[in-house]
Amino acid sequence: MSTVPKGRLRLNRTMLIKLVVVAVVMFGFGYALIPVYKHMCELLGINVLTAQDGMAVRDANTQIDKTRTITIELDGNAQGPWRFRPTTRSIDVHPGELATVMYEVVNTTNRTVQAQAIPSYAPQSVTPHFKKVECFCFKQQTMKPNEARQMPVVFFIDPALPREVKTITLSYTFFEIAGTQASVTKQ
Repeated sequence: MSTVPKGRLRLNRTMLIKLVVVAVVMFGFGYALIPVYKHMCELLGINVLTAQDGMAVRDANTQIDKTRTITIELDGNAQGPWRFRPTTRSIDVHPGELATVMYEVVNTTNRTVQAQAIPSYAPQSVTPHFKKVECFCFKQQTMKPNEARQMPVVFFIDPALPREVKTITLSYTFFEIAGTQASVTKQ
């Protein structure tokens, strides 16, 4: 039976403690990554799909601020087998005024696809002031082969929007949801 020198035993014990600490820290990092990612996306205005978007309610007594006009520029980006664009490039609205814009999507394939739209806003500081009441971005869209569809976005701009903001860009990226192709075509 061999004996391990005391110095070697202490080094092994120290190494074991370091490895356990590293493993615990890595687990903690992995566990915390999802809420940190969500928080960073909310702060940066990236991939913001929150329940509050669909819950936007315009108070009946909300006054429309006719002294201000905000230009809403519309943009659409397609990441997949379709054409996707707004039907108009820009509209002018007054803060507090309910407005509707339309986006058009055409599935250019001969298969059914599922897609999702992710909104983004510029400048990013307007995100909490852009209140969507209805939007195709709230849920996944199933597009039949060669289907064309017009989809509405109903929104209003919170009158608390800072006065220096004169233009807002609303942009959507419409992309195919990976892994859904096989399950959609079987239905």
